[in-house]
Amino acid sequence: MIPVREDILENATFKTSRSGGSGGQHVNKVSSKVELVLNIAQAPFLDDLQKALLMERLAHRLDQEGNLHIIAQEDRSQLLNKERTLLKAVALLKAALHVAKVRKPTRIPKAVVRKRLNNKHVQADKKVNRKKPFIGD
Repeated sequence: MIPVREDILENATFKTSRSGGSGGQHVNKVSSKVELVLNIAQAPFLDDLQKALLMERLAHRLDQEGNLHIIAQEDRSQLLNKERTLLKAVALLKAALHVAKVRKPTRIPKAVVRKRLNNKHVQADKKVNRKKPFIGD
């Protein structure tokens, strides 16, 4: 089961703080930066296999307690930044839980190989016929 926005919203905690960067006085008085903290090990909407997969694939993004931190501070609105963290979390979890299909190696058909080699001979003959004829003694 792929995690959805509502599951993350119920189980995550949000921290707000003042955002850095430009914005004048507005930046100094409004806490618009939002940090989403989700504990992967305690998430009830994930099964054990998914938790193990996420712990392995997102190990570089987890802190020592196993919390996933996602930060958004692009917008001036706290609400928009909160929505942005939720979207980032859903996308990140979907990407980490995606299992790629195993590629089945195939052989190149003999007719395709013959056609490619024949085209190479045709091209080589064209180039040979473009040369000036050799007039020798």
